[in-house]
Amino acid sequence: MDSTRHILIIGNGIAGVTLARHIRKRDEQVRITLVSGESKYFFSRTALMYVFMGHMKFEHTQPYENFFWEKNRINLKEGWVESVDFDRKQLSLKSGESLSYNQLVIATGSKPNKFGWPGQELQGVQGLYSKQDLELMEANTTYVKRAVIVGGGLIGIEMAEMLAYKNIPVTFLVREKGFWRNVLPQEESELISEHVKEHHIDLRLETELSEILDDGNGRVRAIKTNQGEEIPCEFVGLTAGVKPNVDFLKNSKLEVNRGVMVNSRFETNIPDVYAIGDCAEFQEKPAADRKNIEQVWYTGRMHGETLALTLTGQITEYQPGVWFNSAKFLDVEYQTYGIVPADWNEDDFKNFYWQHPQKKVAFRMLMDTGGKLIGVNNFGFRLSHEFFDRAIKEGWSGQKVIAQLSKANFDPEFFAPFYIEIQKEFLKQIGGDFKPAKRTLIQKLLGASV
Repeated sequence: MDSTRHILIIGNGIAGVTLARHIRKRDEQVRITLVSGESKYFFSRTALMYVFMGHMKFEHTQPYENFFWEKNRINLKEGWVESVDFDRKQLSLKSGESLSYNQLVIATGSKPNKFGWPGQELQGVQGLYSKQDLELMEANTTYVKRAVIVGGGLIGIEMAEMLAYKNIPVTFLVREKGFWRNVLPQEESELISEHVKEHHIDLRLETELSEILDDGNGRVRAIKTNQGEEIPCEFVGLTAGVKPNVDFLKNSKLEVNRGVMVNSRFETNIPDVYAIGDCAEFQEKPAADRKNIEQVWYTGRMHGETLALTLTGQITEYQPGVWFNSAKFLDVEYQTYGIVPADWNEDDFKNFYWQHPQKKVAFRMLMDTGGKLIGVNNFGFRLSHEFFDRAIKEGWSGQKVIAQLSKANFDPEFFAPFYIEIQKEFLKQIGGDFKPAKRTLIQKLLGASV
């Protein structure tokens, strides 16, 4: 391989770091440089909340020892990129330094949305995405008596948990009729909405931010809702989604819409320039059930793995596979596989839903009209990713999935065997020719009960 070739990657998140690692696995000679102003070393972004709550130190969020990068000859450059000269193949840092490249990969991730609310630039108003956001939040919440969070997504629920852990009362504004109702079906949305309220979080559904009020010294003192209510607060978390972090690339030769426009090989309109991760926008959807911008941890990893093949001589199209996502709503775990829309036409799907009458545990399975598995939502217990990935790829029937659900149980043996009650309920709602599983002896001895 060519040791003079230099691949320059802007961004050291999961997409950029995965790319660098996999290039090095396949090519021992090529020069690789990762540029990031956020942090020198790669860290787990989802762990930031635990740093805030004091469960770990920031260095504990770094999966690799510091010597890993030098050992694998991946150069790290700490600095913010100001502009890129695509003709000269050179980028300029805000420090005044310049870096040249042969191939450039843009992996700059996302940044919190701001929608032009009056007062959104006041002190005490912020989003939560970067290491700098975490540091700002630690400073902004030192003497806070009440906080308001705007936007009912996954970052919003994380921020609510962070604040509540420090005994800061939280009012949570969500414009939908239920929490994350634009993603979750009604029953799941209601389950999570009730769970949030049970944690003493003031959840306001169908309520939007109208204005953030100044205390006269440039700091937030209250917010106004679209219903005219004024809510006193000293901190406002803006968590109404994120957008690609590409402002420094606009008004350049690079084709940029919401994100950097790419084809299925992550190529842009400029030769030797690529984009991956949250900041990439596909010209065409990578699959029928996918969006043009994929802002999920595991898709960023897949982007990096795929582009590494192309940049080391094996030109490869992106094949996204079965959709998967996971998260936590406070202490309720959530997994989704395949297609489960927020709403659907009952004539187009067979729907099975089971919810525990006392616990925050639920399972939904959608099938097509012929009974083939389309998608699954799971709350409150863990299921095997491998099992459902295979079931959807191979087109299993819903009955086959439920009959073998014990094999999908990811929780240890002594956890409540929820799959037994799910099987019983499936036979009631849908029918089938299998028998529900029975509790094992150890489950009976331990008194494991759903």
